[in-house]
Amino acid sequence: MAENPRKPKPPTDVFTPWEDPAAKPLIEFRNVTKRFGEFVAIDDLTIDIYEREFFALLGPSGCGKTTMMRMLAGFESPSAGEILLGGKSMVGIPPNERPVNMMFQSYALFPHLSVWDNIAFGLRRDKKSKSAIAARVDEMLRLTRLEQFARRKPHQISGGQRQRVALARSLAKAPKLLLLDEPLGALDRKLREETQFELMDIQEKTGTTFVIVTHDQEEAMTVASRIAVMEHGKVMQVDTPAKVYEMPNSVYVADFIGDVNLIEGVFSRPAPETCQITYDESEPPIHLDATPGIAEGARVTYAIRPEKIRVSADRPDDLANAAFGKIIDIGYLGDISTYHVELANGQMVKAAMTNSTRVSRREFTWDDEVWLSWRETAGVVLDH
Repeated sequence: MAENPRKPKPPTDVFTPWEDPAAKPLIEFRNVTKRFGEFVAIDDLTIDIYEREFFALLGPSGCGKTTMMRMLAGFESPSAGEILLGGKSMVGIPPNERPVNMMFQSYALFPHLSVWDNIAFGLRRDKKSKSAIAARVDEMLRLTRLEQFARRKPHQISGGQRQRVALARSLAKAPKLLLLDEPLGALDRKLREETQFELMDIQEKTGTTFVIVTHDQEEAMTVASRIAVMEHGKVMQVDTPAKVYEMPNSVYVADFIGDVNLIEGVFSRPAPETCQITYDESEPPIHLDATPGIAEGARVTYAIRPEKIRVSADRPDDLANAAFGKIIDIGYLGDISTYHVELANGQMVKAAMTNSTRVSRREFTWDDEVWLSWRETAGVVLDH
């Protein structure tokens, strides 16, 4: 029988070099510390970033992510430790001699130069031949879909197009590593979302390693192959977006990434294959899937995402966990609605539901009494 041409083929090249013990990182931070006087911006950091990765440094202001980027670019030097790029120590290597380029949030385009000349600027400084410059600039214009804007000045094009000019200029010299410092922060939400996918497409086509600094969780989750979540100069977790979201390793990461319910309680094993968390005498315990490595009687935090919780008028029979409460507030976000439900003990729990019907036909409203229910595998137990 002939193969169905419409049937999708499984991927043959899954990009996970961090899982390969033989893979050599492009970037290595080895016990790097950076101090500004008494303030420790980066605290004994060790991390690897691989070639062709789109790596995101994510965290609140002051967590150290921009300091990491500036040390990679050569604008700052480590107070202790070592940074290697392609196996070569970057200690004492000035910014202009590193195979690294940096794209700033402001784009820093030359207003008196055309789009073509902005892209050509770095190549001219490197004294490339006219034919080589023309070929490379034309290639970058095609890559960023800016051919028709080549002779315009920056003020004659949109914000999204200026962002692409800055990207083309940064990639023109074919750096091994491109650093992006909040590159989409100046764009409106819709354009920012569109540009995220353009960035991913360009990164994949060029094979350049991208390291992006952002405080925007959705942006990091969308573009990155892996995310490093940072706090106070330390990396709290490095993993794929799916694992950071679904399997956070700490209360901080669970709370920082997306929306989450955090319920504190006491862990116990009533039977060899049964685990539960008791969080209030007036509420039934939370039943869990097998959870190894947590001691009997340990204080834990149970993290469960709102979209994992079902809202219903009647108590369901098919789910292990159920709690009764009243809807106190509703957040309408267009595609989803978030219900803030107060349990009998005063605990507030958020549940998110897809708005598959029009507003006038929805089932629940304010002050309705409802049942919340979820599976044993829906949440994550985080040890204190």
